[in-house]
Amino acid sequence: MTKLQQGFTLIELMIVVAIIGILAAVAIPAYGDYTARAQVSEAMSLSSGLKTPITEYISDNGVAPLYVTTIGGTSVGKYVQTINISAGGGGGAPITVTIIATMNTIGVNNKIQGSHFAMVSNDNGQSWACGASGVAAGSTDIVGSLLPGACK
Repeated sequence: MTKLQQGFTLIELMIVVAIIGILAAVAIPAYGDYTARAQVSEAMSLSSGLKTPITEYISDNGVAPLYVTTIGGTSVGKYVQTINISAGGGGGAPITVTIIATMNTIGVNNKIQGSHFAMVSNDNGQSWACGASGVAAGSTDIVGSLLPGACK
């Protein structure tokens, strides 16, 4: 008389648990980077929304606005603590404008807490650069792999 096996053996269950552990070890760090990139994209979105109003303000007034509220922009978000505008040049020279978004220190991925995302224009707001290239040293301190694709 043969007895049919019912259920799983201990070794089969241990193999399944090991496979799930390996998958989790790979997926969890990748998910952390994914959430950080999504949170940085808010900084890019808010900063990008200021480009046209800044360009128009410079065209109308000959100087750059010093405050986001001057041009009716949004200076905070869910992951962005504040957005500041700084400007230089003028007086016949092209105006350089820098938009710097500072990430929150709580409620965001620990890889970007308190970090800065910057966008810079060196030609009165006609063209903009973001991320590591074309931006003043130290303005963007977010790791390149976490920046939006347009800034790499």
